[in-house]
Amino acid sequence: MTLVLFGLVSCPTTVSAQLVQLLNQPLVNKPSQSTQLPKFPASGGGAPTGRRKGGTSRDGCTPLNTPITALVPGEEIGDESKSFLTFTISEYPTFWFFVPELPKNAVLGEFKLQDENGKNIYTTSLSLPRKASIFGIKLPHNSQSALKIKKNYQWYFKVFCGNLQEQSEYFYVNAWIQRVPLNSNLEIQLKSTPQEYTTYARNQIWQDALTNLATLHRSNPNSRIFTEDWTLLLKDVGLAELATAPIVELESEEKTVTQSN
Repeated sequence: MTLVLFGLVSCPTTVSAQLVQLLNQPLVNKPSQSTQLPKFPASGGGAPTGRRKGGTSRDGCTPLNTPITALVPGEEIGDESKSFLTFTISEYPTFWFFVPELPKNAVLGEFKLQDENGKNIYTTSLSLPRKASIFGIKLPHNSQSALKIKKNYQWYFKVFCGNLQEQSEYFYVNAWIQRVPLNSNLEIQLKSTPQEYTTYARNQIWQDALTNLATLHRSNPNSRIFTEDWTLLLKDVGLAELATAPIVELESEEKTVTQSN
């Protein structure tokens, strides 16, 4: 296990001088560390799987040199890859993707969330960045798209190419997510930890560890600690090669559809 993120757990949040000092060194090199994180993924038990990389040859689509990638735990199986169920405590989590430099005819993306019975919960279209980038798609704050505790949800991210009128030709990735309850033990840990992603990672709550660290890294691009921990977090799920891609904000198109039935 290479990723260890607990250097800040024992540091009192009220001691600002100590926190500033800690933020200038990588968490993984804290000499007081003795606990190792459980290795992602943590789904197991026959949990649902999906496809975390897409970009091989498809009708009407030029093969990509680097595949679009869902930033989720998974494994590579020859030329194929699969993704695993991830966990969140958020009603409205953020889903993260890497998109490489795309051909000119691939300009439109679509994100879709479904419940475990295949009913559409939320769909949105978005214009994609022209350069290789990492970005997140956050669920809107409304009752229709809120995740329910202990329910599995499947999501898809598609990159359309070829004839945009038909939208029948695309690359895609998909995975599953489950919302878990915020219990008292986790709440205490979060309140006592200056950087929340360390607690999320220790408790195998991948989606929130990724979102918290991605937000910090994007807001503090020159921080050595966030840069190194971002690399280690992605490395732990076999995606270290994506760590240097810029994290950008992406705006959804006006045509956003939320479906409740």
